[in-house]
Order: sequence, then structure tokens, then C-alpha cells
Amino acid sequence: MKVSGFSHITLQVRDLQASLEFYQGILGMNVRHRGRIDAYLEWGSAWICLLERTVAKEPLGGYAGMDHVAFYIAEDDFNEAVGILQKHHVEIVRGPVQRGTGWSVNFLDPDGIQLELHTSTLDERMQVWR
Repeated sequence: MKVSGFSHITLQVRDLQASLEFYQGILGMNVRHRGRIDAYLEWGSAWICLLERTVAKEPLGGYAGMDHVAFYIAEDDFNEAVGILQKHHVEIVRGPVQRGTGWSVNFLDPDGIQLELHTSTLDERMQVWR
């Protein structure tokens, strides 16, 4: 198997419109496709799919499954992003805090899915773990 990189993540949401208002309106992601129950959004080279499920296959917030999704942000843009989250009263669950060689802030989307903005690369993070 010759995987060359990360493709995307699909997030199961309860209300597509409310999620779009958050991801597009507050976080500033660009909508590339909007379907009846799904939407594809991008942020730089990262992209996600939001998939509306009125009845979840698995309980949201359970122990199995995804813990959080982290997105890279330049350190020069980090404080402005935290300010935007605070301005829109987005629930911040950790941070801003310095983690390793970078800064991090974790926050929740309308469904309680935890997202992170982080300013260091994998190589920089591994320098701390050695």
C-alpha cells in the first residue's frame, strides 16, 4: 500500500445547516459542494465532509471513534483565530496553551465535536517527544 498523505475526514452532524453556519460562517471554510444531507468544505489544503444523520449510527460523544480533528495554523494567525472563536462564543475546552513547540486551542462545534488549531508541524512536535 503506497499511501501518500491524509485525504479528508467525514464528520457526522445532527443539523447540516447549523454546522455550515459554524464551519463556513465562523471558521471561514469554503463550501465546495452542498448536497441534501452532505457538504464538502476546504481550508487551505485540508478538507472535510459534513454528513447529516438525524439518527446516529454510533452515539456521538462515545468512547469509540474520533477524539478530535486538528488543523494547522501559522503562529502569526493563531491569536486572531482565538479571538474569532471568543467573539462568536465558541466553547473552548482547552487553551490557548503552548504544547511542545507550538500553540494549541481546542474547541467544540455545534454537535460537540472537538476541533483543534495547532501551530506546529509533525516534525516540530516529534522533537519534543524524543
